[in-house]
Amino acid sequence: MRLTMMRTIALATLSLGLVAVTATAQDMMRDVDLSSPDMVSAEMSRSDVEAALAGATVASPADFTRKRLSGLDLSGLDLSNAIFRAARLNKTKLVGAKLDHAILDQAWLLDADLTGASLKGASLFASQMARSRLDRADLSRARIAADLTGASLVGASIAGANLSADMRNQSMGLMRAVLRSAKLERIDARNADLSRVDLEFAFLRGADLTGASLRNAQLGGADLTGATIAEADFDGADVASLKLVAPIGLDRARNLDKAKNRDRLIKQ
Repeated sequence: MRLTMMRTIALATLSLGLVAVTATAQDMMRDVDLSSPDMVSAEMSRSDVEAALAGATVASPADFTRKRLSGLDLSGLDLSNAIFRAARLNKTKLVGAKLDHAILDQAWLLDADLTGASLKGASLFASQMARSRLDRADLSRARIAADLTGASLVGASIAGANLSADMRNQSMGLMRAVLRSAKLERIDARNADLSRVDLEFAFLRGADLTGASLRNAQLGGADLTGATIAEADFDGADVASLKLVAPIGLDRARNLDKAKNRDRLIKQ
């Protein structure tokens, strides 16, 4: 009896611990002082960054892990394969920069400007990118499980990218791309994995979602006016108040009949 009770208490304690960890992850932004020097200052100059890049090799890429680079102008630099794990890049300018296969996991890029940047095959896992600007950026084949709330990706490409939820390790909460209220007009999302992605109130006018997976995605209040949805999979997606006006390829969309709240879909 005593052994059973001890096991019960241990399991309860473990469960509470996991809940606490999840809550901490979800409330991370609330606990961080975004005006602190750690979040708004830079400990390196552009010249320092260029020097680090000059000494980098394919086998030993430039490593900026945990570096404070906020507010710098790094536009046009070739930062391919560079490591920015947990780095601070808030309000940093990376216009036209090349970040192909770069590692930006857990990096902070709040209000960063990546207009026209190339991030092909980059890793953006648990990255904070609210209000960042990625218009015309190329994120094709990238792994994106970042918070992009209010971000702008007008004319950008996420073709073949994986934005889906990580179902293997959820100790830090459900890690997935969050694009709530994001500007995604004319985005190229062909064959992208958007499973379980939060796209509530996102603007997807004219987007190309050909072959994309939207399984169990949250599309409430999103605007897909004029979007191409041929072969897109809507199985389990929440389409409450979704604007699906004049879509292209509607007759070839997959599993739209299995979407949630279809009776609340706005078709005209």
